[in-house]
Amino acid sequence: MLFESPSVERLVEAFRRLPGVGKRTAERYALHVLAAPPEEARLISDAVREAREKITTCSQCCTLTESDPCGVCANGARDHATVCVVERPSGMMAIERGGAYRGLYHVLNGALNPLEGIGPDELTIERLVRRVETGGVREVIVATNATAEGEATALYLSKRLAALGVAVTRIAHGVPMGSGLELADGLTLTHALQGRTKLG
Repeated sequence: MLFESPSVERLVEAFRRLPGVGKRTAERYALHVLAAPPEEARLISDAVREAREKITTCSQCCTLTESDPCGVCANGARDHATVCVVERPSGMMAIERGGAYRGLYHVLNGALNPLEGIGPDELTIERLVRRVETGGVREVIVATNATAEGEATALYLSKRLAALGVAVTRIAHGVPMGSGLELADGLTLTHALQGRTKLG
C-alpha cells in the first residue's frame, strides 16, 4: 500500500503541519505531488526553499518581508503616527487588501494564551512599546482577532500602552456584508452594537 511507505508518510505528515490541512487533504496533496511530472515537484520544493531563504522579519513592524524595512514601513507617504496591531502577517495583508488604511503596522506573531504558554514575552509587545516610547506615534489601533485570546491581548495592550500618552483604539467587529443577524454569534453582535456609528 502506497501510504505505508515511510517516505510517503513523511510527505503526508509534512503537509499536515500546514494550518487547516487534515489527513485527507494532506494525502491528496501528497498524491498530487507524487503523480505530477518531476519538474512540477521540483518547482514546488524550489519555491518553498527560495522563499524560506529570502524572507525575513521587518526590524520595525515584525512582518514577513524580502527587504528590511518592509515596503509599508519604508513608504514615506504612509501615516507614521498611526500603528495598527495585528496578530499575524495575514491580518496585515487582509487590511491592506481593503485599501482604506494608510498607517503603519505592528505584527505580534500571535496572541496571549496562558494555556499554551504564550505570554507577553513570547510576542513582540516590548518592541511595540519601544516604538511608541521613541515618539511620533499618536494612535495604536488594536486589530487582534475576535477570539478570547484576541480580546485578552487587546485588553493587555490597552493597559500596557495607557501610561505612554498614546490613544489606544479597538477595531469594531460587526456583521459581515451579505450576512443576516441570525447567523452572527453573540460576541459579534455585541461588538457590532458597541462599534456603531452615526448615520447621516
